[in-house]
Amino acid sequence: VRRQQEVHVVMGNEACDLDSTVSALAMAYFLAQTSPTCHAAFVPVLNIPRTDFVLRTETVALLRQQRVPDTSLIFRDEIDLAALHRVGLLSLTLVDHHVLPRADAALEEAVVEVLDHRPLEREWAPRCRITAEPVGSCATLVTERIAQGPPGVLDVLTAALLHGTILLDCINLSPAGGKVTPRDTACIALLESRFPELPERDGVYKALQAAKFDVSGLTTEQMLRKDLKVLASDELALGISGIYVVLEVFLRRPGLLQDLEAFCRAQGFAGLLAMTVSFNERNEPFRQLAVYSQREDVRSAMCRALEEATTPSLELQPLPSPWPCVCTYTQGNTLASRKKVLPILRTVL
Repeated sequence: VRRQQEVHVVMGNEACDLDSTVSALAMAYFLAQTSPTCHAAFVPVLNIPRTDFVLRTETVALLRQQRVPDTSLIFRDEIDLAALHRVGLLSLTLVDHHVLPRADAALEEAVVEVLDHRPLEREWAPRCRITAEPVGSCATLVTERIAQGPPGVLDVLTAALLHGTILLDCINLSPAGGKVTPRDTACIALLESRFPELPERDGVYKALQAAKFDVSGLTTEQMLRKDLKVLASDELALGISGIYVVLEVFLRRPGLLQDLEAFCRAQGFAGLLAMTVSFNERNEPFRQLAVYSQREDVRSAMCRALEEATTPSLELQPLPSPWPCVCTYTQGNTLASRKKVLPILRTVL
């Protein structure tokens, strides 16, 4: 601020999963290497407090494996974006999301570019460069962007980070996972052709998948925060947590009901959807849902939206629940990931 140096921040979403993190790191690196505004500082920001980084077990595993030290990362609680924006020094590129939470609404004026793999939910000013494509991983869009840039910018470290991220996001390119597209497959092939020394796919995927599903040391509150999305209106906020154990195991956690209540109270949520996912040996997902709210009207509205959804239909089968404030289901449509459930729950708001 004292030097009046422009700061160009590249930032992923608040869940800060591996895709958001690597997309931010790789995109910021690419912009720093290729931007004509060489006086600007290009800063990838991980959109969580540093203390939450330990919960992103697959991200921790990949960065450590690639010898990227934690000390080189910048987290959301370590940079004052609002202050930079107030003095006119902030430019913002959003990766893996395009709707800022209400608390960051003032930063919208600073957004100059968006790369996301979700359908657009809002309009942006013409000056904002938009890439919104239905691919399996935002890292695919970042890889395509870097590949279109000057030769030599893509190095083996960036390639390894992008390679691992796309494989994890697209369930090792398995069609049964319901996420991979031809563009994701093409990017993996491109990275492997340029860097034959990249480790083989199966080993990369299995190691990251094992790290992602290793929640053995986490409390229930940490499990709920590990992969959390938030939907909010002026009247209501809902949480959607990705849970990486089968529902039966999750429901048997000691003190679960008290933990759910404490978590929702602390976060200001009227309701919470826990979406469990596991994979069989053929990389086919198995999904179950638990809808929690102490408010019967909110719980009923959430259940009704999920049960009656048609785009897509979730094909829910009710399961017996141990508590009246928790409704549980097996999700027959295993290809409907959380990205597809989010718009369904948004109707509850």
